[in-house]
This record gives sequence, C-alpha cells and structure tokens, in this order.
Amino acid sequence: MKKNNKPQKVRAISIEKILNAAQDEFILQGYKGATVQSIADSAGLPKANVLYYFKNKENIYHAVLEQTLNMWDEGIGDIEAHDGPKVAIEKFIRAKVAMSFNNPKASKIYAMEIIQGAQHLKDFARTYQRQWVREKAKIFKCWIDNGEMKQVDPVSLIFLIWSTTQHYADFDSQILTIMNRADYEDDDIEHVTNFLTDFILRGCGLKQ
Repeated sequence: MKKNNKPQKVRAISIEKILNAAQDEFILQGYKGATVQSIADSAGLPKANVLYYFKNKENIYHAVLEQTLNMWDEGIGDIEAHDGPKVAIEKFIRAKVAMSFNNPKASKIYAMEIIQGAQHLKDFARTYQRQWVREKAKIFKCWIDNGEMKQVDPVSLIFLIWSTTQHYADFDSQILTIMNRADYEDDDIEHVTNFLTDFILRGCGLKQ
C-alpha cells in the first residue's frame, strides 16, 4: 500500500508560499513593519494557517533567515588552497554573482538584517562567518607569501568581493533605473562576472 504523501505536499507548498510572501513583506516593510496578517494576505492564506505552521512573526523571520543562510552556505564559491588564487577568486566571484542575480530577495533580507544591527544573526556572524573569513584569509596570506599573488589585505579583498557582487541584488532598483531597464537581461550575469573577475584579478596582480 502506497503511503499518502498529500499532507506533506500540502504542508511543503504552504510553507513555501508563506516564506516567499514573508520575504516580500520583510523587504518592503522591514521586520517591525511586517505583520502576520500582511504575510498571510500576500501568501493568499488565512492568518490561522500561517500561525499553524509558525507560532508568530519572529518564528517566520527566523525561518526566512535560516533559508537565506542555507542558500548562502550551499551556493557560495569556496576558496580552496589547491586551486591557486586565480581559479579560487574566479569561482568565488562567479558563485556570488549568480546568487545575487538568481536570489536577490535573499541577499536583500540578509543586508537589511545586518544594517539593522544583526540582532538575529549575531551568533552566525561571531561563529561560522568569522571563522570562515579567518580561514580563507590564511589561504590568501599563504599565496601572497609564496609570491603567487600581489600583496593585498585578504580580509579587505573578501569584503570587496562580497560588496561588489551583492550590489547587483541589494541595489537592483537603482541600477535598473540608471540603465533605463525594467529588469536584468539574460547576458548580464556573464557580463558582470567577467568584468568583476578581470578587474579584481588585475588588482591582485593576476592575469585573466
């Protein structure tokens, strides 16, 4: 006898609707301005249904942040010592640009949380993220000491890559207005990736 998976499918679909709607509401209204009712309305679900899956707004927000961090963790281009600086930087930039263009809402939620003091992400920033930066900075330092790349501050380089790639998600409205477009075009990811990769590699004394 086949197991009835309908309840699980309904649950998964409902949670996806709630989290997608919550992303929009938190981006538009901020954490303080968003309400469970506005999230429910945006998701096209009764408020009671939203509260069935998430007890309150804080739980919804934590779920959105967790979804964002999982996406960041899975999609981030890693920096491996055996790749060498050129390949590692290229991979890192490509992964971050792809995330910004394909998941702009996640980037905006993360940026807004940081701007507002990272009250819900302090543990993540102090543990995982801080450790990640320290480990990758050590790899860059080894490459620098070995003469494989120009003398640059590794931490500042990581910050530079983060900021330049996420700019296309966090400030998409500004960019599109200046470029007189309604949306990004299909070849924009490749264009931005190539531009940033070439620019940053040359700044590190590496040839594209």
